[in-house]
Amino acid sequence: MSESTKAIASGAVREIEPELRELFTKVVEHDPREAAKMLEPYPDEFVVQMLELLNPSAALNILQRFDLARRQTILATASTETDRQWMRNQTYPERTIGRLMQPPLAVFRPQTTVAEATEQIRHLARKAIITYGFVTDDQNKLLGVVVMRDMLLAQSGQRLDEIMLANPFYLTPDMSLTDAMRAVLVRHYPVYPVCEKTGRLIGLLRGQMLFEAEAIELSAQPGAMVGVEREERLTTPWLRSLKFRHPWLQINLFCGLLAAVVVGLFQETIDHIIALAVFLPVLIGQAANTGVQALSVSLRGITLGDLRSGRESLLVVKEMLLGTFNGALTGVTGGIAMFIFATMIKSPAAVMLGFVVFLATTISCLISGVAGAMVPLVLKKLGTDPAMASSIVVTTFTDVGCLAVFLGLATIMI
Repeated sequence: MSESTKAIASGAVREIEPELRELFTKVVEHDPREAAKMLEPYPDEFVVQMLELLNPSAALNILQRFDLARRQTILATASTETDRQWMRNQTYPERTIGRLMQPPLAVFRPQTTVAEATEQIRHLARKAIITYGFVTDDQNKLLGVVVMRDMLLAQSGQRLDEIMLANPFYLTPDMSLTDAMRAVLVRHYPVYPVCEKTGRLIGLLRGQMLFEAEAIELSAQPGAMVGVEREERLTTPWLRSLKFRHPWLQINLFCGLLAAVVVGLFQETIDHIIALAVFLPVLIGQAANTGVQALSVSLRGITLGDLRSGRESLLVVKEMLLGTFNGALTGVTGGIAMFIFATMIKSPAAVMLGFVVFLATTISCLISGVAGAMVPLVLKKLGTDPAMASSIVVTTFTDVGCLAVFLGLATIMI
């Protein structure tokens, strides 16, 4: 969990008995499965108290790690309001606003006076942080937001609909974290109301929880690209880490064997022209870097929402051009290096070897650039997490394509 959550929770944890604060710190620092194991021996009332200190998404992740019977008793122990909110949040997909909602607090009707609202807020403030008041109609449709400063300056007899900010901005529960971050980019509010598309108020989202969730999401992407699960932390037991990571390494080995098969098909060519073997790592590394560059831009475009419908082709064409020109420019340097090396070992085909390196580098970078741009787009359309599988697919395309082009050209031309 991030430092911001630890800071927020540290204020609330003062209410827990001192000897249990250490346990709370461990719960915060461990992944949901381990946190659930730590809380298992404690009574339901205490588990509920601990979970209420966390953001709703983290609380749900831990709650779902308990067995069904224990989970039901924990939910039965929670307040009706908390239980209802947790049950509602579970109906929304992971990494959406609905998973982070808290129960709406300080909700008033338009005719409520400032004096009446102030009295209610005094009671609510004893158990929660109240930032705004929310004005809804009889169907719970959000009409406006009341700022505490405006209440302080208003007359005690004024109605809330006289001082509220009408038609306020709100988030919807099915909104992805990325879409929500884009929507609040110029709206840095401490609390956001969450409403259904009809405008009915169903929850609240604290600003720091949204930014924290997005930060965690972004921090998990590099790990997902190399087979590290989102839940893995520094404190995750090594056997669980082995279970997370090993399947990815087996897949990676299989992809590496495909590249080895390609090399084996051209073994006779390599035996006759030893200089080719020297430049294989150079060519693969160059093509791999080109693919990773294109992959990074493609994933960033998906994450930031830049790749709207119809713009995918622009990305592919751009990466095709970049791959071709970068490949040609680096191919010139590589070709000169191959010519010098082949001349030093007195190869009779020094000029042709240099040309093969130039041509192979150009084509390989073109292939890897297009693969890096297209693979995340294809995986997204197939419903797979682009960050999770893109890296290994692009690497396989790059290695196999690069080796086939380089050794194939050498076989044909020399």
